[in-house]
Amino acid sequence: MKVIFVDRDETVRARFHPLTFSRPIWELRCGFSSLRDKLLAGLGVSQAAYFVPDYMAQAYQEALDSPRGYPVHGMHGQDARATSVNDMAVLKDDDLLVLDGRLKADALDVPRKGSSVVGTDENGAVLYARITAADAARLDAADIDAFIASAVHLLPNVPAKQPRWNYTWDLILANPQVLAADFAAAGRDGIEGAVEQPTAIRGGKKDVYVAPGALVHPMVVIDAEHGPVYIDADAEIHPFTRVEGPSYIGPKSILLGAKCREGNSIGPMCRVGGEVEESIIHGYSNKYHDGFLGHAYVGQWVNLGALTTNSDLKNDYSSVSVMLDDKAGTDTGSPKVGALIGDHSKTSIGTLLNTGAYVGAMAIIMATGKPLPKHIPSFSWLIEGIITKGFGKRALYETAAVAMSRRKQQWTDAQRALWDAVFEITAPARLRAVKKGRKELLNR
Repeated sequence: MKVIFVDRDETVRARFHPLTFSRPIWELRCGFSSLRDKLLAGLGVSQAAYFVPDYMAQAYQEALDSPRGYPVHGMHGQDARATSVNDMAVLKDDDLLVLDGRLKADALDVPRKGSSVVGTDENGAVLYARITAADAARLDAADIDAFIASAVHLLPNVPAKQPRWNYTWDLILANPQVLAADFAAAGRDGIEGAVEQPTAIRGGKKDVYVAPGALVHPMVVIDAEHGPVYIDADAEIHPFTRVEGPSYIGPKSILLGAKCREGNSIGPMCRVGGEVEESIIHGYSNKYHDGFLGHAYVGQWVNLGALTTNSDLKNDYSSVSVMLDDKAGTDTGSPKVGALIGDHSKTSIGTLLNTGAYVGAMAIIMATGKPLPKHIPSFSWLIEGIITKGFGKRALYETAAVAMSRRKQQWTDAQRALWDAVFEITAPARLRAVKKGRKELLNR
């Protein structure tokens, strides 16, 4: 049986913007790893095929084909690369298990054997489809959307109630519990790296794991009293850092005198200082200096300037609203939600981000000394409180290439094509904000 992940519904994908402009939903992280890695581990398979929006297919295939330096947790080092991206040929000559990549791996409960069946939610959305090879051969193979639509029409439908992720802040709010579950699933504890003395380890030592190649400097506190701490391979923890569990510090990340409160997932190759609480930093991003990051999700290749701070709690303790577009807010149902920051965005020193702030991808932000607008569009330049076009996307691409080269990564033609498409997708909201900014400037 082939496992097929599908993420094509732009209405659903918009709930996870700005992080999903450059990746499918299943590549978002929670706990130690991505949603994809958790699903593959739960299914006990090492390969799948993927159907993503057309504009990101080439870049996603390129990313999956690149060498992975670290094994997927729970998969015993097997390679989890895709057989293909957006290739209809993989749907032939085998039984299929088609999955919505938002399904929660810990409650997957999808039958893998039997006759063909399509599981739909209360709104008619397909959460899973088990399709025999014989039935797959008679479905419309014009494209994956037609294939699934014909499966819904021709095959038996059953109600599906499997839980799934609905918004990015769901991942943030669930992160402490998922971290604890991932630590237990990994089945590792003890010190295999180097821990220099004096270092204090609070709580049970069975709740701490320091992987081979990791280095913990003297004068570090690892506090596992209220949750486990996992420090992955080749990470480095500098003096005067405190790491509270549950927390995960990813491969080759460096903590520089940081105050890491509970509930943090810090991905690979990050540089983190200051105070961080219950946040997910996807990878390859910098928060090198002092400043507070709380209940936030930060994408890749982000640089947060010194003293950049986000609010994650309103003064009246009411639930936080996030503006996923430039028109209306979405109630998160939680009093604690910080910032959502898209890939390749940069903030200046002293930037103050509002509660539930949305910072689009490829955005440049200059501080104003007061909290910034709650919605900052992708590819915009916020200068003196006004959203502008700045110096355009060419300058942003040049900066992206330099930033990636510093981590020995390449800015490729496929990535440029992806971001060109995102530039067009995000143009309406950006142009509305720029037009509004020009009016404000004239009235000053």
